[in-house]
Amino acid sequence: MLAKDVMSTEVEMLNENSTLADAVSKLLTNEISGMPVVDAQGRLIGVISEKDIFDMAFSGKLHETKAVEAMTREVVSFSPETDIRIIAKALSEKNYRRVPIINSSGLVVGIVSRRDILKVAF
Repeated sequence: MLAKDVMSTEVEMLNENSTLADAVSKLLTNEISGMPVVDAQGRLIGVISEKDIFDMAFSGKLHETKAVEAMTREVVSFSPETDIRIIAKALSEKNYRRVPIINSSGLVVGIVSRRDILKVAF
């Protein structure tokens, strides 16, 4: 089974000009713990998580601080053709909750989470 078979294609994303307040709002509204950050063309440039935001939450500058200032830049991502066993191993070994799925142009086309893999594993 491949990433494209299990990935969620309706992906909440944050653009590079969004603030941390925007990120918090999206995370809470959509009940998620993280999401990709993309540039103006929709290419993956990072991932922002609750942890990234929490580290800056009490700075008093959530409305001024850009997501790109707090996001994780070194992101592990996979193509839609990646075997889910490879993704499951990465999620387990690196303790990630989700990984972006990107096409050959660097555009985010999906997300595979631990839950997505559990749904097909049993």
